[in-house]
Amino acid sequence: MGDPKKPRKTYQTPRHPWRKEQLEAELHLLGEYGLRNKRELRRHETMLSKIRGIARSLLGATEEQTSQVESQYLKRLFRLGILPESAGVDNILDLNVKDLMERRLQTIVYRSGLAKSIHQARQFVSHGHISVANEIVSVPSYIVKRDEESRIAFDQRSPLTNAQHPARAAPGGKRLARVIEEAPVAVPTMPALPVVSPEIKEEVQAEEPLELVEPEEELAAEPEPEKK
Repeated sequence: MGDPKKPRKTYQTPRHPWRKEQLEAELHLLGEYGLRNKRELRRHETMLSKIRGIARSLLGATEEQTSQVESQYLKRLFRLGILPESAGVDNILDLNVKDLMERRLQTIVYRSGLAKSIHQARQFVSHGHISVANEIVSVPSYIVKRDEESRIAFDQRSPLTNAQHPARAAPGGKRLARVIEEAPVAVPTMPALPVVSPEIKEEVQAEEPLELVEPEEELAAEPEPEKK
């Protein structure tokens, strides 16, 4: 049994964890469903493996042994929202990990339009803003039952109940616009030039251009001083 205080892994790891195709698929799932790390993915994979293992054991048993267990097990999966009501044991083997991901509270909060993104949905759940059947659930990986889907809403004590909250998403998935009045930017203007009358313009044009005198010529042109 071991020490009860010693933590144990609640998931199983794959046999070949370093395959390129597998790593790319896992990274895609982490981003699509807003998972924090691969441990969350491993827990759902382990849960799926147990569900499929029970289905294989039911298929290998006799009809007398599976008559009552099969119906109860299918009803349980129907209540969890994983399978439809008319599904059989063979349909359990067709399940994949995405079928469990879609039943997470974080995913349903995002799908129902309570959050703008899958990451914001995780934030709302972790911070205690979401209630399921009037009870706060702060676990993003909580598997929502079929009868609880319509009872997911913002908690009454949460400020997000206000539709005008800036973090809320408007209908259609867009954020409510906030009008921000900004002061107009002053554009620098050039000073106005003085107005010159046409008479002055004519006089300036009639004047002869000035001739520049070189310094040597200017000194030569000066008269010599008289000798006493």
